[in-house]
Amino acid sequence: MSNWEYAPAPESRDIANLKPAYRMFVDGKFVEGSGDPLKTVNPATEEVLAEVSTASPSDVDTAVKAARRAYDRVWSKMPGAERAKYIFRIARLIQERSRELAVLESLDNGKPIKESRDVDVPTAAAHFFYHAGWADKLGYAGYGPDPRPLGVAGQVIPWNFPLMMAAWKIAPALACGNTVVLKPAETTPLTALVLAEICQQAELPPGVVNILPGAGDVGSELVNHAGVDKVAFTGSTEVGKLIQRALAGSGKKMTMELGGKAANIVFDDAPLDQAVEGIVNGIFFNQGHVCCAGSRLLVQESIADELLDKLRHRVSTLRVGDSLDKNTDVGAINSRAQLEKIQELVAAGDAEGAQRWTSPVPVPDKGFFFAPTVFSDVQQSMRIAREEIFGPVLSVLTFRTPDEAVAKANNTPYGLSAGIWTEKGSRILWAAQRMRAGVVWANTFNRFDPTAPFGGYQESGFGREGGRAGLEAYLDV
Repeated sequence: MSNWEYAPAPESRDIANLKPAYRMFVDGKFVEGSGDPLKTVNPATEEVLAEVSTASPSDVDTAVKAARRAYDRVWSKMPGAERAKYIFRIARLIQERSRELAVLESLDNGKPIKESRDVDVPTAAAHFFYHAGWADKLGYAGYGPDPRPLGVAGQVIPWNFPLMMAAWKIAPALACGNTVVLKPAETTPLTALVLAEICQQAELPPGVVNILPGAGDVGSELVNHAGVDKVAFTGSTEVGKLIQRALAGSGKKMTMELGGKAANIVFDDAPLDQAVEGIVNGIFFNQGHVCCAGSRLLVQESIADELLDKLRHRVSTLRVGDSLDKNTDVGAINSRAQLEKIQELVAAGDAEGAQRWTSPVPVPDKGFFFAPTVFSDVQQSMRIAREEIFGPVLSVLTFRTPDEAVAKANNTPYGLSAGIWTEKGSRILWAAQRMRAGVVWANTFNRFDPTAPFGGYQESGFGREGGRAGLEAYLDV
């Protein structure tokens, strides 16, 4: 039988319109920050992409004051229907520049171009379209006849979905009449700064959206600034706890979307081939850099061997490599620091006695790459079953009864998401009611829609983003 191989199909990096230098965006203009500039790196090649100016404490103060002026004088006074026009324009411009944004995202983040092109950018546009529709209907959202905005929102986003997370944060804030100061992640600032260009193109009033690149010190300065009324943070549980401690008693409204260690439960009556595709999507999508990744696979004992055989075969077909190649399934790990964390936890899995299987797929010599890995014979006490790895590493546990499956799934301090695979609708409803998770998928995984709320329980955070429920975080109710 012939061994079919796909020829390389690289997307042109020229489409990204990459600039040698980028500046922060404050009060409607791109200006030099007074912080130390950073160099953003392509994790697939380790080459420097661009130099980015960063904010200092004084720049944070300037941006917050600009956002306050825009809120007081323009944005909060503007009719919802007028705000909607600006938000709609932003959505259309994201669509018009979608190919540029997708290539730039893959260069800066390391994720495969097909994910940036088919998931990240369309979802970012969809969030702006959806929230444009709410801007003049807030009185019918169920939060009173005349809900009011909060003021200035300080927003800090992670590096795993740079553009999409910016859209998740900015779109509802603007729809509800707030202004924004957003800090993108240190390693992935570029698409947020192109989104700032799009705000200019849409003729958004100066100060309504401000983008401040920088490291954690800039984020800390922003969330602690006295002029910020609302804090929205997506990132690690450890940093989320620090923010909560710092803001306790401040009166600021907060939403936190933090880490996860999601369980993906496969019952013995599940359609196995469909389940295998869902498992692969659940943990290897975006290199496992997903807070709600299905990183714990719970399989009913009677089908465990058959499922693992199918899973290993399927994972061995995933292609690892060039993020701009349209055939690539698993791209680069975002940074050297993240790669080292993954390697440390995998070594802990070996040391604690789990059985490691790593895909034989070729891995590039240069860049930050890690081959898809599956651990079996995992015990609940092991670090790989308890800690968020945030990489392409799956831990497989088994169960005998539905009650045991739910008990093991809930045996975690996290609670962001979960998956259930079975042909019985009654079993789906039974298990979903007992899962301590903000989102429970049935016979699918990693499905997102701007109309549906998303968020976690326990150490996965609080508050919801998306849907009608997500508006509450940006309204004075």
